[in-house]
Amino acid sequence: MGALPASGGCQCGAVRYRITAVNAGSPHICHCRMCQRAVGGPFAALFGVPDEAIEWTHGAPAVWRSSAAATRGFCANCGTPLFYHGDDSGRFNLTIASLDDPEVFAPETQMGVEGKLAWFDALPSLPSRGETGSEDAEWAERIAASNRQYQPD
Repeated sequence: MGALPASGGCQCGAVRYRITAVNAGSPHICHCRMCQRAVGGPFAALFGVPDEAIEWTHGAPAVWRSSAAATRGFCANCGTPLFYHGDDSGRFNLTIASLDDPEVFAPETQMGVEGKLAWFDALPSLPSRGETGSEDAEWAERIAASNRQYQPD
């Protein structure tokens, strides 16, 4: 598993966090329909952090009660999904991609497979269209020049 401490946050930088521990075996993909909608994608990639092992270092996430037993956190400014927190779980399940280095916590398991989209297993066989901007360098340059995304040090 990845190096600790680790940090992350939202796309615009209004909300930042630092973690000092991760629940063993927790990095996972959840295919359930609630997670799909919460992240706007075919699955949520999450990892567990004990409540006491997270510090919000800049700003604070907005929170929405997504069920009677859990809340979800996100940046109220840019909308980046940041976590799922079960009321009695004692941990935050943070989105892997919100880490400054999302490579450090690779998913180890899958859950919520009842919601797994039929085309998910075919993803590795899709043809590649290359790196960002390889089909339109001018467009990529305009995006890069006006990028408002937070860039960690």
